[in-house]
Amino acid sequence: MQRILFVCTGNTCRSPMAEAILRHKKIVGMEVRSAGIYAAHGSEASAHAKQVLDDNKVVHNHRSTLLTNQEVDWADLILTMTSSHKFAIQQQYPHSTAKVFTLKEYTGEPFDHDVIDPYGGSLAQYKETFNQLDKLIEKAIGKINS
Repeated sequence: MQRILFVCTGNTCRSPMAEAILRHKKIVGMEVRSAGIYAAHGSEASAHAKQVLDDNKVVHNHRSTLLTNQEVDWADLILTMTSSHKFAIQQQYPHSTAKVFTLKEYTGEPFDHDVIDPYGGSLAQYKETFNQLDKLIEKAIGKINS
């Protein structure tokens, strides 16, 4: 069983969308969760994130989770939305360093390892982030399965 954890800041936009996208692909032998470095426990995904997931027929039912040692230890692979998330996790959980990557870094993107943060933005910005995440997750699946 491969366990993937997506991490962003508040666990209401990018990481819940990434979690829902990967879960939607129904890959046998893969579990997925998401968490936020500064998440308030139990918040719903943002309205625009839910709208974009609905528009793309991606089932979701999200409540935010604060990143803790339990989530870090659960994961085989931790994929962050930004370099600052990656470095924060590596500093707080030094035992996790070898399994923490930005999503873009993991998929081989050569520059700018940060996924666009749509927080507070328009529905169009959330759609752009969703499309970026969907493409990156497809690449990540290919790497995981190879």
